[in-house]
Amino acid sequence: MQQLLVVVNRGAGTTDDETVEAAVTTLRAGADVVVAATADTEDLLRAVKGRGSRRLVVVGGDGSVHAAVTALDAAGDLDPGQPVGIVPLGTGNDLAQAIGLPLDPVESAAVVLDGVPRPLDLVRDDAGGIVVNAVHLGAGARAGAEAARFKDRLGAAAYPLGAVIAGVTTTGWPLRVEVDGRVVADAAGGWAADGAVDVLMAAVCNGPTIGGATPLAPDALLDDGLVDVVVSTATGPVARAVFAAALTSGRHVERDDVVVVRGREVTVTGGPVDLVADGELEEQVDGRTWRVEHRAWSVLAPR
Repeated sequence: MQQLLVVVNRGAGTTDDETVEAAVTTLRAGADVVVAATADTEDLLRAVKGRGSRRLVVVGGDGSVHAAVTALDAAGDLDPGQPVGIVPLGTGNDLAQAIGLPLDPVESAAVVLDGVPRPLDLVRDDAGGIVVNAVHLGAGARAGAEAARFKDRLGAAAYPLGAVIAGVTTTGWPLRVEVDGRVVADAAGGWAADGAVDVLMAAVCNGPTIGGATPLAPDALLDDGLVDVVVSTATGPVARAVFAAALTSGRHVERDDVVVVRGREVTVTGGPVDLVADGELEEQVDGRTWRVEHRAWSVLAPR
């Protein structure tokens, strides 16, 4: 019989006891299951280190998967030969959707019991962090930072307010974006000698979507050894609005003020600029480099 350690983040707003119980009941029909309800990263790391031979199963969204993979990495147990199970109960679930996992908790729990390993790439940065799905810098991250300032008072209404504030106040950042040693420069997709342009958003994408369905890098693949780098220079007020509208359908990549490049190493300098990695906000970053680790871990995917 399979032995599983199911980790649940009690701080995640979309993880309710009834839904978790439905998934755990399905898992217990075919496995010996221990459930660990973790409150913070230290709790999670202790659970991962103490799981013995039990397979790790993450109940939650992209942030929970990110935290679990980070804990595995910190414990020295990140092994593509030991696939992670995912029961997607987050708001976005972009990684789960990209690998074809069902969003129904009972159906995704069944995949944990009967799925097949699928190796995935990992993106590691020079500050010690990892990315399983995507990281984006600039306007979207600034909107999240503005929303965070009002979240305690306004709840969910803080997010559209944050987007409005960022949309009104954002005029871009003079960023230098390098992909495999070449400098992304102009909106037509060329390469410039000086390298610095005013950027509305720069993204390093392992997976194709963010925010649950927004196709930021529509053609990105999770296991090809490359990231899709998306750079928008739509910094004028009208251009920003048109870019935002096109982004919802993935048509933004056809615009003259957007360039998409694939590569294995990406460096962004010229901040400070806010960034969001797998849904986690980091403010005022001066610069960072990301490198792809090809098929560094794996998940259980549908047959």
